[in-house]
Amino acid sequence: MEKEVSKFKSVFERITGKVSPEYITCKACSRRALKDVWERNLSICPTCGKYRPMTAHSRLRAIFDEGTMKEFNQDMITTDKIDFPGYEAKVKQLEKKTGINESAVTAEGRINGIHVVAVVLDTRFFMGSMSSVVGEKVTRAVEFADIHRLPLIIFSASGGARMQEGIYSLMQMAKTSAAVEEFSEHGGLYISYLTHPTTGGVTASFATLGDITLAEPGALIGFAGPRVIEQTIGQKLPKGFQRSEYLLKHGFIDKIVPREQMKQTLYDVLKLHVDSRFTRRMDAI
Repeated sequence: MEKEVSKFKSVFERITGKVSPEYITCKACSRRALKDVWERNLSICPTCGKYRPMTAHSRLRAIFDEGTMKEFNQDMITTDKIDFPGYEAKVKQLEKKTGINESAVTAEGRINGIHVVAVVLDTRFFMGSMSSVVGEKVTRAVEFADIHRLPLIIFSASGGARMQEGIYSLMQMAKTSAAVEEFSEHGGLYISYLTHPTTGGVTASFATLGDITLAEPGALIGFAGPRVIEQTIGQKLPKGFQRSEYLLKHGFIDKIVPREQMKQTLYDVLKLHVDSRFTRRMDAI
């Protein structure tokens, strides 16, 4: 199939002299649609409704009012701290492929006028795993929200701690958790938004410390995967175990939010909890 698509692109570009349109194939229904159509539809298949992962920047554009987004700490670079074979080369390869230099993107902006700080983990970069830079970016975002008395939203999507950084990655669990705790002690509002998949050290730290926890439909959320748990306990797990619907039923999350309702739901939560005297003009910070 990929060879046929590549051949079609080559012929199209040769005949028309234009760059051929980019298509994305849904893994669920195998139907294809233009990339632009997927993006306008929030990475939801226009045919069957199956979700694809959203890139960090596309999610931020979806929640922030136009023209209000300001990304920060984007110049932080990942380095090979323990001389892990092939790590530096893989980092450079992913930087070129994704256009981002780490799996965490941090920004401030407004949601229907309410000024917030947001962090998004992007699974295209090492499956959203937590490196020392990711931990530092999350911590700095929490501290920024704390200093400026702004609500904090973190969209988690991760395979867990990044094995290529060993203990340096695991240390980020304590660091990010401590930052969230201090933010909470100062009265900050933290909305944790869990997307597919949220697992490992991210689940065991900042992802599950929100004052309000939202999740996307069908998201896998847990520490170890269901297959590992079944092998460990020698029992079959309940149907849908660790999916957001199961977790909602058992009180682990507060609400499942369809992606097309994401911005409105966040605004509804924010306007109920944010004191207007703490909102500030973005150009004053």
